[in-house]
Amino acid sequence: MKILVTGATGLIGSSLVPELEANGHEVYRVSRSSPESPNDVQWDPYDGFSDEEASKLEGTDAVVHLAGESIAEYWTDEKKESLRKSRVEGTRTLVSALAERERPPRIFVSASAVGYYGSRGDEELTEDSEPGNGFLPEICIEWEAEAKKAEDFGARVVNPRIGVVLAKDGGALAKMLTPFSFGLGGTVGPGDQWMSWIALPDLVRLIQFLINNNRVTGPVNATAPNPVTNEEFTDTLGTVLNRPTIIPVPGFGVKLLFGEMGERLLLEGAKVLPARLSEAGFKFDFAELEGALRKVLK
Repeated sequence: MKILVTGATGLIGSSLVPELEANGHEVYRVSRSSPESPNDVQWDPYDGFSDEEASKLEGTDAVVHLAGESIAEYWTDEKKESLRKSRVEGTRTLVSALAERERPPRIFVSASAVGYYGSRGDEELTEDSEPGNGFLPEICIEWEAEAKKAEDFGARVVNPRIGVVLAKDGGALAKMLTPFSFGLGGTVGPGDQWMSWIALPDLVRLIQFLINNNRVTGPVNATAPNPVTNEEFTDTLGTVLNRPTIIPVPGFGVKLLFGEMGERLLLEGAKVLPARLSEAGFKFDFAELEGALRKVLK
């Protein structure tokens, strides 16, 4: 297959692209950077593609759309609008360009996030659950709506709602390693907020599963089947690193240091379950947190 990947140099994309190529696919990497090889495609998420770059989209079989600004930064009003635009308008730009091809792609896997559900306490959430309220759910709703427009040119659209990605060299876990390694780790806030996570190797396999499984459409919770509370996560990470976890981070400290971003990402959570993946027969290699952490940190 000819597969187009946006966000190809990010945490997920940089692991996904080599796997796709190893499996015999022809992968085109979409980014803002100037092309360095024939399979690099330059775009602007708001202005689109030049005619020369757009021509590289012809004959694409599948698209994996992962592009979007990092959400783990202090949220000013300007930053929040930039986060929204990078996801919503970026997806709109991509779908519009694909729709203009003589043979548009038949598969469109467009990332979303468990932020769709907002903060829901102990409620067990599946793909059929209603969205939450607030900034993150609003972005996800708009984001998925733009991706769904690819159905107009006949694509099968899938929205993996991605949880906390466990990886050694990026994402939330990488930021935790330094304090935990020095024995400075601890629960954040109350500790009872849920963390819906997925190991990066499973996520890479999952995306390939979504490309190849024609029965799967719409939202799919890209999370391991055993979410944990922040307290459980903290204890397990301490065990894996063989370090104490006795220094808690109070909620008021999180709000003071990180503002609304910290409150939404660190003090709130959702217990998200991968119901549709289970129905479709996907098997996680790392369904339990300790095994997942030992794999990604070894």
